[in-house]
Amino acid sequence: MTPTDVFSFANMTAMPMWILMMLLPKWKVTRFLIEFKIVPLLLSVVYAIYIFLAMQIGGGMDFGSLNSVMELFTEENAVLAGWVHYLAFDLLIGMWILDQNKKLGIHQLLIAPCLFATFMLGPIGFLLFTIIRTIKLKK
Repeated sequence: MTPTDVFSFANMTAMPMWILMMLLPKWKVTRFLIEFKIVPLLLSVVYAIYIFLAMQIGGGMDFGSLNSVMELFTEENAVLAGWVHYLAFDLLIGMWILDQNKKLGIHQLLIAPCLFATFMLGPIGFLLFTIIRTIKLKK
């Protein structure tokens, strides 16, 4: 499998999970996948493989400066690992949002935009959920 194939695989693995979380968050299959973190675990395996490959080719990972990180992301395996890292952690945040909402009971019409924003813009979805959660807890 080429890195391009793995990129497509990772995206096509994450996408259905996001659709389930946004449209069918209480379905038993969705809850099972969330409970056992199936998709993030699968993505974590892919990440581990490609971060190992990136270290084999590029040596150590230097995150000490912006220039060092920019240099790191000129290597295909490192970029792929970085992308899979985003996919896995954004999914974990989306799953956390749904887990939090089991206790909070915020209507799905408010949660879905938080999930979509987390899917597309990561921290902005987390921020939006945190604002809504804070308002809900103050009531």
